[in-house]
Amino acid sequence: MVRISLHLVVQLLINGILFGAVYGIAAVGLSLILGTMRIIFITQGTIIILFSYVCYWLFTLLGIDPYLSLVIVMAMGVLLGVAIYRGLFQKAAVSADKNISLLIAIGVMFFLENFMTVLWTPNPRSVTTTYTSFALRFAGVGISFTRLIGFALAIAAAGAVALFLRKTFIGIAVRAASEDVISATLMGVSPHRVNSFAFAMGIGIAGIAGVDMATIYPFDPFYGFVFVLKGMISLAIGGVGSVTGALLGGIILGLIESLAAFFVPGGWTDTISYGVFLIVLMWRPEGLLVRSVKKA
Repeated sequence: MVRISLHLVVQLLINGILFGAVYGIAAVGLSLILGTMRIIFITQGTIIILFSYVCYWLFTLLGIDPYLSLVIVMAMGVLLGVAIYRGLFQKAAVSADKNISLLIAIGVMFFLENFMTVLWTPNPRSVTTTYTSFALRFAGVGISFTRLIGFALAIAAAGAVALFLRKTFIGIAVRAASEDVISATLMGVSPHRVNSFAFAMGIGIAGIAGVDMATIYPFDPFYGFVFVLKGMISLAIGGVGSVTGALLGGIILGLIESLAAFFVPGGWTDTISYGVFLIVLMWRPEGLLVRSVKKA
C-alpha cells in the first residue's frame, strides 16, 4: 500500500497544474477559432504536433534552442493560419452548413498526419537539451524546469490574447463577430478579415503549444488527435469564448489526470477525462466557469 503524504499530494497537484497549462494554451487557440467561426477545428492538435517537429528540426539541424525558436515557430504559425483560412475555409466559414468546415478540418488532419509520418517516420521524437532533466527543489517537492517554462508561456500567451481582444480594434471586432456576426457586419466589420485574424492567432498559439509539447514529452504524428480532444475537454470545462476559462479548464483537466493516474489503477485516466467531458456537456454545456444565463 502506497503511503500518501502531504509532499506527494503537493507534487501531484503541481504536476497537474504545470502540464494542464499546456492543455489550456491549446484550448485558447481552439477557442479563438471555434468562438469566432463556430468551426470545430479538429486539426488544431495535429498542427501543434507539426510545430513540435519544426522545433525538433530547428534544434537538431540548426542547434537553435527550443525557446529561442518560439519566434520562428510563432511567425510560421501566423502565416500558416492565414494561408489555411484563405485557402481552405474562406468560403466554408460563411456557409450555413458547418459540416463542410468540419469535413475540411478532418481532411487536413489526415493529410498532416501522413505528411509527418513520411517526413519524420512514426517513431516518437523528443527535444532533449542540457536543462531537460533539471528540476527545482523546494521543501521536498520537485518542479520540472521545462514544465515550469511551459506554464509561464501559457500564462503569458493567454494574457497577451486577452489584452489583444479587449484593447485593440481588431480584437474588439473579433469579439463582436463571435457574439453576432450579422450585427458586426452591419457595423462595418469584415467577417473574412476577422476570421483570418482569428485563424492566424489560433495557429500562432498552436506554435507555442508545439514548443511546450516538444520540450516536455515524446511525440509522434498521431498524438495530435488525442491532444485536440484534451483541448475540447478543457473548453467544455472553461467555456467557449473565454480565454481565461480555456486556460483554467486545461489546468483543471491536468489536475484531474494527475490525480487519477496515481490513485486509479489500470490506466483509467483517459476514461475519467472523457467521462468528465460528457458530464459537463450534459450538466453545464456553457462551461463550468461561465455564469449560466437564464432565458425567459
